[in-house]
Amino acid sequence: MELTYSEDQIDTIAEQILAAVSCKTILFYGSMGAGKTTLIKALVKALGGAQKGNSPTFGIVNEYSTRNGTLLGYHFDFYRLEDEEEALDIGLEDYLSQDAWIFMEWPEKIASLLPDDAVILQIDLIDTQTRKISLKLP
Repeated sequence: MELTYSEDQIDTIAEQILAAVSCKTILFYGSMGAGKTTLIKALVKALGGAQKGNSPTFGIVNEYSTRNGTLLGYHFDFYRLEDEEEALDIGLEDYLSQDAWIFMEWPEKIASLLPDDAVILQIDLIDTQTRKISLKLP
């Protein structure tokens, strides 16, 4: 599945992605500044998240809940990891075992730890306003 969009269409794109996926784990690939965090914010909003999404670059993981307080999911940013052991140290396996949405930025940093049934989402820059998403479903 491929989608092309501008930032003013991001809420619609988030809804289309959620309608297309059957797995709650989505791996976000793309260059720095491609819009991975912006898209994750839109997904959290579309799922009824109580918090505004933001990048967990310094904390590695953010937890989101719904407006009624139930767990919605986790947003990981592995950009700053030095090795896969750091992901294990923060309890990645425990997070993955929960029935929650998992959004991972920079998953290539933990390639051998990724679940086989995850959705792969590649974001490419077309120009300063336009992005192209390619979804590979498990």
